[in-house]
Amino acid sequence: MKTYRVRLLVFATAAGLIFLLNQGNLEAQEEVTEEEKVEEKTSSEEPKPAKKVKKDLMFHLEPFIVNLAKSGGNRFLKVTVSLEMSSPEVRPGLKKNIQKVTDSILLLLSTKTFKDVYSVQGKFTLKGEITTRVNQFLTEGQVKGAYFTEFIIQ
Repeated sequence: MKTYRVRLLVFATAAGLIFLLNQGNLEAQEEVTEEEKVEEKTSSEEPKPAKKVKKDLMFHLEPFIVNLAKSGGNRFLKVTVSLEMSSPEVRPGLKKNIQKVTDSILLLLSTKTFKDVYSVQGKFTLKGEITTRVNQFLTEGQVKGAYFTEFIIQ
């Protein structure tokens, strides 16, 4: 009978401790949740303007795939380009002339040889040439730069 009471006392003590520990965890979890909500509000408010600025000033083109010159059809280049605009007002001009811009870039890329585009210097030269060609079609504003988001030579 004595062991029964000791076991009952141990069980009751353990159950009480578990209950108290869980109460402390619940309160701690609730406090963290409230802090997270405050952090989410401040963090969700800040990135929106930054994303909007990037989105407004970048114009993403579809990937270009061309055979490289003097390769006999054995080498090709796949390039994805994003254009940095001087202002959001440039976007309508790019959309209006997208076929001309695409054609001009395709012709430029297809004249390049493997040696022209393999080096880092060649890539920088190509970026400048793309920027110059695109700006020929714009009447309002300009493209400040071209950025490669994908560049594959096979």
